[in-house]
Amino acid sequence: MSDTASQSSTLPRRQLGRFLREAREALGLTQKVAAEMVELSEPGLQRIEAGRVKKVRIRDVRALCEIYEISPENTQRAVELAEQAKVTSWYHAFGGLFSDSFNMYVGLETSARQLVTYHEHVPGLLQTADYARSLIGAFFRDDSREDIERRVELRMKRQAIVTRKSRPLKLDVLLHESALYRVIGDRRIMAAQLRHLAEISKLTNVTVRIHPFSAGCTWGLLHGPFVILDFGVDARGKPIEPPVVYHEIQMSSDVYLEKPADVRRYHELAAALRASALDEDTTRDLLRRATRSYER
Repeated sequence: MSDTASQSSTLPRRQLGRFLREAREALGLTQKVAAEMVELSEPGLQRIEAGRVKKVRIRDVRALCEIYEISPENTQRAVELAEQAKVTSWYHAFGGLFSDSFNMYVGLETSARQLVTYHEHVPGLLQTADYARSLIGAFFRDDSREDIERRVELRMKRQAIVTRKSRPLKLDVLLHESALYRVIGDRRIMAAQLRHLAEISKLTNVTVRIHPFSAGCTWGLLHGPFVILDFGVDARGKPIEPPVVYHEIQMSSDVYLEKPADVRRYHELAAALRASALDEDTTRDLLRRATRSYER
């Protein structure tokens, strides 16, 4: 996947939504009143402000900017964001298999500069195809073979952000030791997966650290798997997009946390897990030992 192809329309949608929401709030207008003024439904304006509308109409953007008394220069910037949001991202080709919420996650992941994650199995960005296929097949039991393969294909394509030459994602993985011994697929698949994990952890942008059984019940463990996505800063040192915490809740809706206090709390959880995790070299040694045990 080229760097251009890996770009996402999710960020401009969110940036546009936040810009319009802040402008509305600055005037003290409710969503209901603002929506009525431009002949939009209140839920429609809510979706625009949340960045959940795939294609925002330019006339709606201009109308909102007018009632919010936004300058011509900033109105043009809002229009440009709306134009960028119209771009069909590569992952939309897989949209029929995934919820809008997960599609949004992939868009955020594609745009992120740094990702911190805690998991109890190998995270998708570092999975081998066979490991992913076994895991996906176990969860999506009613899917056809073709749909499972499409899910695997998407997972493999997502990994391009880790290995691309230009600005690869900085990935910080905290992995519970149980992931090494819970057999996904078979012993051959596990050996290949753990070998891959040990090798890819040598990349300068990838950190993998095992949280061992011996660490006991660390504070961070009590909150389950999570992902913190950070989008970096612009030329002026300002955040391109506020960081987001993502929880994938199986058999339920996914959860996104964006309030600074929530994001800060999850950074504290990650720090607690990191403090009791093995260092990188010891982690690689453990991964290699576990690999050899599966190869016997």
